[in-house]
Order: sequence, then C-alpha cells, then structure tokens
Amino acid sequence: MQKFNVDDKFSLFSDHWSPKIVAELNGQHVKLAKLQGEFEWHYHENEDEMFWVTQGKLLVHFRDRTETLNPGDVIVIPKGVEHKPEAPEEVHMVVFEPVNTLNTGEHRSERTVVELDRI
Repeated sequence: MQKFNVDDKFSLFSDHWSPKIVAELNGQHVKLAKLQGEFEWHYHENEDEMFWVTQGKLLVHFRDRTETLNPGDVIVIPKGVEHKPEAPEEVHMVVFEPVNTLNTGEHRSERTVVELDRI
C-alpha cells in the first residue's frame, strides 16, 4: 500500500499507445497511457474498459457516432463494442480494465502490447 502521483508517473515515459501498469485491484489493472494519432478498430469480447482523460482531447469513434472526451471526462466501453480511439494532440489517459485485457482486444497486430511495463 503506497500512494503515488499520476502526473509524476506520466513524467516517467513518453511512448504512445503503450499502456503502463501503475496499480492492480480486484482483478483489474489501472494503466496510464499516452496517446497521439489514430489507433485501430478493435473490441474486447469479454471485458469492459474505462477511459479517464486527464490531459488533451480524445475522440472515441464507434460505428454509429464519435464521443469527445476532454480532461476529467470518463467513458465506459462495454465488452463487445467496436471502437477506435484517436488523439489529434497528445492525450494522457487512465484506463481501468481486467488484468488479461490486451490493448488491441480480439485483434492482434504490431500494436498489440502483451507484456506491459509497471511504473
């Protein structure tokens, strides 16, 4: 049990689309991610995920609409819902999702991160 500062943790890395684990609770990882540019369409068959934007503007594209998240905004994406994040500028985001969740969901690609760093 040890407190940490999210901004301090964000200062420890600069790579985009490569989540870092900062905590674990009840079978969930709390991850920090820096995003910039477009990601790929994907979904998570068995896991919901929560995005909490702390810096920047994140667009989350769904097949029928786009949601815009600004600092302080949170969205929960239900399992099975296809989505594509896009960050026109650098975004800092906190993600809550089950431990076994891959960043590209059911779709494996060169952007899939299997072994996450802990910071």
